[in-house]
Amino acid sequence: MKEYDLVVIGGGPAGLAAAAAAHEAGLRDILILERDNELGGILNQCIHNGFGLHTFKEELTGPEYAGRYIEKVEQLGIPYKLNTMVLDLAADKTVTAMNRQDGLFQLHPKAVVLAMGCRERPRGALNIPGCRPAGIFTAGTAQRLVNMEGYLPGRKVVILGSGDIGLIMARRMTLEGAKVQVVAELMPYSGGLKRNIVQCLDDYGIPLKLSHTVIDIQGKKRVEGITLAAVDDKGRPIPGTEEQYDCDTLLLSCGLIPENELSRAAGVELSPVTSGPTVNESLETSIPGVFAAGNVLHVHDLVDYVSEEAGAAGRHAAQYIAAGCTEAAWRTLPVSCQNGVRYTVPSAIRPDAAGETITLRFRVGNVYKNKKIAVYAGDACIFSRKRPVLAPGEMETVQLKTALLKEHPEAAGITVTLEEA
Repeated sequence: MKEYDLVVIGGGPAGLAAAAAAHEAGLRDILILERDNELGGILNQCIHNGFGLHTFKEELTGPEYAGRYIEKVEQLGIPYKLNTMVLDLAADKTVTAMNRQDGLFQLHPKAVVLAMGCRERPRGALNIPGCRPAGIFTAGTAQRLVNMEGYLPGRKVVILGSGDIGLIMARRMTLEGAKVQVVAELMPYSGGLKRNIVQCLDDYGIPLKLSHTVIDIQGKKRVEGITLAAVDDKGRPIPGTEEQYDCDTLLLSCGLIPENELSRAAGVELSPVTSGPTVNESLETSIPGVFAAGNVLHVHDLVDYVSEEAGAAGRHAAQYIAAGCTEAAWRTLPVSCQNGVRYTVPSAIRPDAAGETITLRFRVGNVYKNKKIAVYAGDACIFSRKRPVLAPGEMETVQLKTALLKEHPEAAGITVTLEEA
């Protein structure tokens, strides 16, 4: 089989953007490997609008957004293999994959971009007591059944978790004629975007119960009902707060997990907070020449940011190959988090290897009001911005000027923190 300089694992929005950006940076031997039977990834089942406002300056549906990038990849002549499962990624960047046409095959690229996306947290990870009847779906599975396969999973629905997919499915199920009785959320705040709470719940009169969880599921063959209870600040059910709901369907929207089995097998260092790889300013993982972008790195709220990040990963992969797959021993500054900042991407910055600006993305661990985002190089504040509200459901982005970091050669690290405004 033909050898390629760059292999992109995943043909969703991140993989497509990374491949296109690498090609535009001058790289020609690129191959995209996608396990589904079409490119586009999860966007194919996201038929609601709201995509592309940053990237294309217009509102698109998920399939329309994916279509723009698929068209771009095909115009550039970038080859891809569909229905291809990547079985293994080795530390030397050897990719082992399999499909019907080629059988089992190996590729030995000079660089790899990880763009496998994420998966939903299943019921088994949630520790909900009760039987195991039919009628329990993750929100993404229900979305695929309704939008792509034409099935309605149920008529009387309860949704556990207020992630964006759960909120969107509350509206979708209502539009299809189902009765969504309640959306329950374990945390004291929603995990979704504010606009989705307004457009998907408030506009349809669907109640959102914060600090509540499902403590029992009734039914043998099919879900017949669930018991909801309020929880204390440690997430434990409060006796006497139980409520009974008769329903035939329970949708779970309890968080997304980056799909990093391949990364782990290769020995890529993973963050305990995001479950994604730790990367430097070039989005390069702990293995030189292996880059990561999109939801496999950390869960994004907007696909526009996925494309932007993946484009950067593709360009850096092309630069890495153009430089002969060698890197200088740059000074590396670790990025640490304080006062409510949960994590940052990247988690290390090499000022001398960066361009004019460095994009820092992070999420907070709670809802904060009237705070200031501050970034320090050593003891010197090099960036600050006031924010009236910060919430875990919305990712924050900071653009740092590399020149400011170079002005502080004595700094041993970078700190991202929240301060009183």
